[in-house]
Amino acid sequence: MKVQLENNFISDNSKECEKGCYFLLDNNNKAYLDEAKAKEAIIIDEKKARELLNIDENIKIIAITGTNGKTTSAALIYSMLLDLGYKVFLSGTRGAFCNDVQVAQKKLTTPFLLEFLYFLQIASKNHCEYFVMEASSHSIAQQRFADAKFCAKIYTNLTQDHLDYHKSFEEYARVKASFFQDDCLKIINNDAFKFTYNVKNSITYGIDNPALYSVKAYSIKDKITAIISKKDELFEISSNLCGLFNLYNILCAFACVNELTKEGKKAAQYINNFLGVKGRMQEIIHNDENRGKIIIDFAHTPDGISNVLSALATKNIICVLGAGGNRDKSKRSPMAKIASHFSKNVILTSDNPRDEEPLFIISDMLSDLDENELKNISVCIDRKEAIYKALRMQNDEIVMILGKGDESTQEIKGIKYDFSDENEVYNALEKIKLEEEKRKEKGYV
Repeated sequence: MKVQLENNFISDNSKECEKGCYFLLDNNNKAYLDEAKAKEAIIIDEKKARELLNIDENIKIIAITGTNGKTTSAALIYSMLLDLGYKVFLSGTRGAFCNDVQVAQKKLTTPFLLEFLYFLQIASKNHCEYFVMEASSHSIAQQRFADAKFCAKIYTNLTQDHLDYHKSFEEYARVKASFFQDDCLKIINNDAFKFTYNVKNSITYGIDNPALYSVKAYSIKDKITAIISKKDELFEISSNLCGLFNLYNILCAFACVNELTKEGKKAAQYINNFLGVKGRMQEIIHNDENRGKIIIDFAHTPDGISNVLSALATKNIICVLGAGGNRDKSKRSPMAKIASHFSKNVILTSDNPRDEEPLFIISDMLSDLDENELKNISVCIDRKEAIYKALRMQNDEIVMILGKGDESTQEIKGIKYDFSDENEVYNALEKIKLEEEKRKEKGYV
């Protein structure tokens, strides 16, 4: 990546280097130091890069990490802080946003060091007081933050994911735990998987177990209403989000904002302004009164799938589900098991197959299912056709399309093709409408 300066540039890629430019040396590009030197680049460290980029060191950086909930929690913190009148930057899976303006498209959940510093430069130029970011386990393991100082870190939960990278759940947990050993404010889910962390400046939140931020009463039917307690203080909240998992997201986001701003009463009122994140429990708008809801969601882990489907457990569900290629294979069958448990019908299909054959991925998903779990499962490898098939069989059931959320591409054999679940839903609805009109023209009921 290149970051332009007035008469020069900084790069973290030795191939981009030229005589006199700056090469930012970090934990992830040390192997290319000699190439940068050979091109007569000026080697700099993070401290010098911050000086060149004129980064405001007073910006308060908030990081959210966990298997699930990062994107929604980060977006809600961003939303509440903006509503409270602060200037805020947000970086995560959906891209980068500065004071409600998108400044970068979706890339990695957490950027590498130079892009992170570039975002901090934008935040500095726009006088941001807070910088909210998602922190992936990969970024923690690779030390992408280098010497960044955080004002708060949030732990949402830890369930099976990324074992293709970390090799074991124990190593995955160790990496997450390593992020919580400093002295900054740490906000820990006391109901989630437990690891050892630095208790200094640590607070907890939870619903089932005792915690500093707890829930005295709540309802998650259709929407969320709750009374949040912090010692003797009570805060009433209401949200159009649904599901117990989103109550946890609200709880950690509120705890963070209240601890940092001490404006909990106002922040609680602003929670209802947050309408959710595109691709996360996103309801697709249609005008067919005889058709049930159509929802797309990014859920791609056993826990994530359980969360979104259990939130609608009282409804009949038709679920479209795939699993990503070149990723943790051990989660594939559990994902299908959970989908079968909660759904009236399940259509297994492609997600991002990458370098794997979609049929082999689906075979993995089916591998540990018993005869009863297989009864409501069918296979349609083409994701476009699977979405059409689900909508074709839908009456008043809810169609849940899981795994890709608001992704705009599908990766197959190294090529990213344009593909949007939302667009394919609208295409399928239009196709079904035209088919029905033709049937009527021919006199069919």
